[in-house]
Amino acid sequence: MKTAVPCYYHLDVEVSPERVGQVRRILAAHLRFWDLEDLVEPVCGGAELLLKAIDEHARDKHTSIEMWWTGQHLITAVAENNHDLRPDQDLRACLARIAATSDGWGCCASQTGSKVIWFSQRARAGVRAPLVPKPPTPSLREGLTPPRELPVAALASPASAPEGVLEAAR
Repeated sequence: MKTAVPCYYHLDVEVSPERVGQVRRILAAHLRFWDLEDLVEPVCGGAELLLKAIDEHARDKHTSIEMWWTGQHLITAVAENNHDLRPDQDLRACLARIAATSDGWGCCASQTGSKVIWFSQRARAGVRAPLVPKPPTPSLREGLTPPRELPVAALASPASAPEGVLEAAR
């Protein structure tokens, strides 16, 4: 069951090849903490694609990553500070893969001139088996019956039982 509490996470990072894997693990840990295990692969994969493209094409490697969980959608945004990086030219292959794996995506410019590339993932209900209540299992004391010394037929009808058997039962 997905939590309906809105969540937010922000990470500033200087992109390098070794930091891409670290950022992926950090984002995955936050998604698991938010109980969004089924979104780990598409979100971390998209963020990893963007970070690798920024590392390859951008001169300024300072990047900000943000994730917002609204209760139904997870929005991931990667902002880069390079004014020369053009999403339509340098990031074409990366954006095509993000468009194919996400529910929505976009690119916008900030007031400082940097670009923000975002994508969203809708939380899907996982395949769940309905819970079937089980009867309580008896404890050891309830599960064992005391052994009987007399047969059940002798205790069932006192008129037909001999006197010795009734005396032994009392």
